[in-house]
Amino acid sequence: MKYTIFFDESNKLDAEKKYSYYGAYGIDETKCDSITAEIEKILRMTGKTSEFHFTEYNNDKDLTPYIYCLHHFIKTNFQINIFVVDNDIAFKFAKTADISVTELRNLFYVKIPERLFYGLTRGLSNDYRKVEIVVDHSPEYGRMRVYSKLKQQMNAHAIYRGMQYYVNKAWYKESHKSIPLQIIDLIMGIVVFLMEKTYLNIDDDKPIIKSDLIYRFLIEDNNIDLFQAQINIFKWDGQKDTIHEVNISEYLSQFMAFKAQFDVNEMTKILNIRNPTDTTKDIRLKMGYTNNQLRMLLGYLDQLSGRGRNTFIMQNYNKIFNA
Repeated sequence: MKYTIFFDESNKLDAEKKYSYYGAYGIDETKCDSITAEIEKILRMTGKTSEFHFTEYNNDKDLTPYIYCLHHFIKTNFQINIFVVDNDIAFKFAKTADISVTELRNLFYVKIPERLFYGLTRGLSNDYRKVEIVVDHSPEYGRMRVYSKLKQQMNAHAIYRGMQYYVNKAWYKESHKSIPLQIIDLIMGIVVFLMEKTYLNIDDDKPIIKSDLIYRFLIEDNNIDLFQAQINIFKWDGQKDTIHEVNISEYLSQFMAFKAQFDVNEMTKILNIRNPTDTTKDIRLKMGYTNNQLRMLLGYLDQLSGRGRNTFIMQNYNKIFNA
């Protein structure tokens, strides 16, 4: 049976970014096919035709398919490992060693398999003889020989530790053709958003819209507990060979507290400016919301009327999977 590791990175080593992130998600072939079919069903039922991409979620017209995808995937008992690099420290190391940023990135591609992939494969049974690594497409990966490096390092670790599997293939896929790559993009996007506290930028409607998606996803059922349990984050800060495990709960609690207070303030404003004869459009315009924030407003109105925040969103979720 084949086991596949999907790999992606966010905020590639960049002087403008505080951290860069590398993420990996492992799954067996049967489960991967099942999840892919279920997410494709969500796409058909919600009418979404474009791929899931966290950075492009700037209009809440797609709130329903995004929440359905995240809510469904979080229930599948997955494990995602994320490796965080402090870019400032990495650049200082490169300067001291007199190497280029490209050479520096190459060094991390040697270290990544040990920190990310081995944690996903060390518990594999002997049924999984073949392991495949799939990377989100990037032209520079070919120039940097990333695929061969990942394969070589993984097989070196497997032999050294006496594992029974062998990585027979490391290659790329276009993300729009791979649901698992789109999912890891979403999860990593949320982690980056929380760790960098982008939600604090309330002068821009894009972070507000993303915050609403994340908050509404996390408050559904026990999603916040599953999110904390199934995502492992490790941080490199240049302290010898030490990798620190990051507790995502600290970032989650800060976000949830901020968002709860933000929402109370917004709903208080709605109560103060709303007239009994106002339409939803009237309220939206009075609140200064763009068309991109309509579903956020509908959630507030549901909450003010005593219904759940996700009432109008989640009412069709069970119909999709019970049909």
